Amino acid sequence: VRIGFLGGLSGRVTDLGIGGLNGVRLAVDLRNRAGGIKGRPIDLIEADDQQDPEMARAAVARLIDHKVIAIVGPMTSAMAVATVPLVDQAKLVMVSPTVTSEDLSGLDDYFFRVIPSTRDFVGTSAAYYHRVRGLRRVRLVYDLRNRSYTESWLNEFNKAFSATGGELLDPVSFTSGDELDFVSLARQSLAEKPDGIILASNSVDAAMLCQSIRKLDATIALGTSEWAATERLSELGGRSVEGITVAQFFDRQGTQPAYVAMHDAYVKRFGQTPGFAGLLAFDAANVIFDALEKKGENQSLKQAILTQKTFSGVQKPI
Repeated sequence: VRIGFLGGLSGRVTDLGIGGLNGVRLAVDLRNRAGGIKGRPIDLIEADDQQDPEMARAAVARLIDHKVIAIVGPMTSAMAVATVPLVDQAKLVMVSPTVTSEDLSGLDDYFFRVIPSTRDFVGTSAAYYHRVRGLRRVRLVYDLRNRSYTESWLNEFNKAFSATGGELLDPVSFTSGDELDFVSLARQSLAEKPDGIILASNSVDAAMLCQSIRKLDATIALGTSEWAATERLSELGGRSVEGITVAQFFDRQGTQPAYVAMHDAYVKRFGQTPGFAGLLAFDAANVIFDALEKKGENQSLKQAILTQKTFSGVQKPI
């Protein structure tokens, strides 16, 4: 049974891509030890989208050539928007661990995800910043390289935060890259003296921007969307990210037996904690495996997933 993985394995989002790949590798290993899919071993084919639409489309084309039965991935919304037309044309199921863009909601296609869309998360964040952190005037800084996600996040946050009585100042956009001027970006972010700054970006850019902001304002409240919530944020940000509010896709202190077993197996194999990328990719792979196990002889994999509807995740049902 040949399964593909699609994610950013090079460039600035490798923490997300490699974490996802490791989660899938672990899921494949455990399923193969248990006998594979109906006695057939699982073979994993890995593809790097390089967080670039053209590279992502080329990677999906290679996976299709390898005759994979499904793809786990991609890990970012921009890459999903770029590749969904290809998998639709090929009638190939793609299950993303981490894509939340509203651009892919409500469509009858071959794209699935194991977490809700952006709207479900952002309302919780907006209420938290207003009621718990006491922020009234907030600026959002967002990355245009993953605009399907970040603009979706911005729009939903604006609606939810405005509904609480808060004010969203003119947002600041940037395009992630090695030449990014974080000092200038920090000055733009602090203009008009907001109560807080929330970053919709990857962990690397969030860490670097926090360092520049803290040099100009040591006390302003900082936060990030779920995208930056990897271990790399604290590794690169150091003291500048102390006290930052970071939204989470899962409960890091969870005690569910399935989560504890997965967590311990991941640490033993890879020498680090799974984080949200590893955990959700593990879940996404198992959705595919469980659907294949129960798929009828005349059913497509898409039909099998839609028929089953509910799957077991390591922390909660999917």
